[in-house]
Amino acid sequence: MTHAVTHVELPSDFLFGAATSAYQIEGGWDADGKGPSIWDRFTHRPGRIRNGDTGDTAAETYRNFQTDIDMMRALGLDAYRFSIAWSRVMPDGRGRVNDKGLDYYDRLVDALLAKGLIPFPTLFHWDLPQALEDDKGGFVHRDTAEYFADYAAAVVRRLGDRVDHWTTLNEPWVHATMGYLIGVHAPGRRDPWAYLRVVHHQLLGHGLAMARIRALRPTARVGIALNLTPFYQAGDSPHDREAADTGDQLLNRLFLDPLFRGRYPDPLWGKMRLFHPRIRPGDMDLIAQPLDFLGVNYYTRSVLRYHRLVPLLHLWPKELGMIAGVDRGPSGVTYTAMGWEVYPAGLFETLLRLKKEYGNPTIYITENGAAFLDTVEPGGRIRDEERRAFLEQHLAVTGAAARVGVDVRGYFVWSIIDNFEWAYGFDKRFGLVHVDFATQQRIIKDSGHWYARLIRAVHGAENGAYEGRGTQGPDSSSHL
Repeated sequence: MTHAVTHVELPSDFLFGAATSAYQIEGGWDADGKGPSIWDRFTHRPGRIRNGDTGDTAAETYRNFQTDIDMMRALGLDAYRFSIAWSRVMPDGRGRVNDKGLDYYDRLVDALLAKGLIPFPTLFHWDLPQALEDDKGGFVHRDTAEYFADYAAAVVRRLGDRVDHWTTLNEPWVHATMGYLIGVHAPGRRDPWAYLRVVHHQLLGHGLAMARIRALRPTARVGIALNLTPFYQAGDSPHDREAADTGDQLLNRLFLDPLFRGRYPDPLWGKMRLFHPRIRPGDMDLIAQPLDFLGVNYYTRSVLRYHRLVPLLHLWPKELGMIAGVDRGPSGVTYTAMGWEVYPAGLFETLLRLKKEYGNPTIYITENGAAFLDTVEPGGRIRDEERRAFLEQHLAVTGAAARVGVDVRGYFVWSIIDNFEWAYGFDKRFGLVHVDFATQQRIIKDSGHWYARLIRAVHGAENGAYEGRGTQGPDSSSHL
C-alpha cells in the first residue's frame, strides 16, 4: 500500500531518516582521550577553512546528543545515520582502543534505540587519525586498509549486538580527490601519484572490514555510501561526449565497477596506467563481495564540455565552482548556495541505472539535501521554501523509481542539523534544524515540519510521532 502526499508517493514501510558525520557535529575534538584527526590538523592551519572556522566545538553533540535525538523522535524519523570518529575509538588509528570513546557511541546507540530510532553508523567519514597520515600517508599505504578493518572489528564487538546496519566508507571518491589530488580537504595534499592508491586502499579497507563484520555478526547488513551523479555532454561534439563518458568513469564507475564487477573501468584505467596502485591477488574478490545495500549520496548532475587545458579527465568537482570543463547549465534553473543545480531527474536516472546495469541492489539514499540561505524571523520561524521544495522533488522521483522496480528502501536527508560544512566552515547550512553556533539553540525550519508531516502521512497517522514538539517558533507551514 502507498500513500500520496502532494505528489510524493512512497511505500508505507519506507524508511525515513536524516544524516550527520562525526567531525561536522560532535566537537570535543580532544576530549576523553581522543586523538587528533586529519581534519583537526587541517582546520587549525590558517587559510584552509572559510572564516577560519574549525570543528573544535561544532554543534556540541559530544557534550549533548539527547536534545537532537528528542527532536528526531518528535519529527517522527525512523532512523539516524551518523559516523564514528576513528581517532576517538583508536587515538593512534591502530592498537590501543580508547574505552571512553567507545562509551560515547555506546550511549548514543542506546539513546537512539530508546526513542525507537534505528542506528545507521558509518565507520569512516573522512576523519582519518592524524597518526596514520603522519606514519603511513593515510590510505596511500596499504597497511591503512588493514588498520581500518581492525578498527571496524573493535567497534562492532562493542555495538554489534544492537546495530544491524553498517556503512564502511562514505564517499571514498571525495576523500581521495579532494584530500589527496586537489588538496582542498584534509590532509591537503596534491599528489597525483597518491590518488589511485587512496582509491584502491579505501576499497580494500571496505572489503576487509566487511569480512570482519560478517565474521563477528553474520546477520549484520553491510554496505558502502557513494556519491553518484549522472554526466551529460554540453554539446554535440565527439569531444564533449568523450568528456562526459570520462567523467562518468572517474566518479561513478571507478567505484561501482570494482564493487559490482570486480574490475576497474576501461578505458579510464588504461589511460591512467602510470598511476596504478599495486593490486595483489585476491584484492578484487575482497572488494567485490556482495553488498547488503548500496548507499547513494545524490546532490546534482554534471554537465561537461571538452576543454583542451583540462588534460585527460575534463572534470573538476563542483565544490571548486563552475570552472573550466564544467558548464553551469541553462539559465532559469535553480542553484543551491553551494552553486549546484537543482536537478531531481538525475536522481531518478541514477537509481534506474543501478537497476539496469548493476543488478538492482538494495539501495538507501544515504544523503540528499540542499544548502540555502536561511533567515530567522523575529518570531523564530525559518521559511526555507527552497529546501522544502528540493526535498519534495527528490522524494517524488524516489517514489517514481520504486514504482518501476528499483529496490530503494529508505531516504536520509542531509542533514538533520546545520553543521560544519568542511572547507566552507559554518557558512553553508543544510539542516532541517537551524543551529545558532554561538548559543547552540536549535530551531526546526519549515522544511523539518514538512518532512515530519510527510513521514506521518506515509506511515499512517497512528504511527506518527510528530506533535510539533521541540520547536522554537510556530508550525504554520501548510504545504501538506
